[in-house]
Amino acid sequence: MQEMDLSGLKCPLPVLRTQKALSTMKAGDCIEVTTTDPMSMIDLPHYCNEHGHRLLASDQHQDGKMRFLIEKA
Repeated sequence: MQEMDLSGLKCPLPVLRTQKALSTMKAGDCIEVTTTDPMSMIDLPHYCNEHGHRLLASDQHQDGKMRFLIEKA
């Protein structure tokens, strides 16, 4: 599983970097994305829905970081 820490990046960069990483992966591969931008809680699920990827998990931690587990379509 690939991991990306996109902490400190603001919208739309977390989605754009995730999109770029997913473009190099095979269907069924997973990536864990960590962000600090609150808009990611809206943007990444929306991106996954629009492009057919599966958002397997998402959570927000006390330290302000959000983590998303995405499976490529």
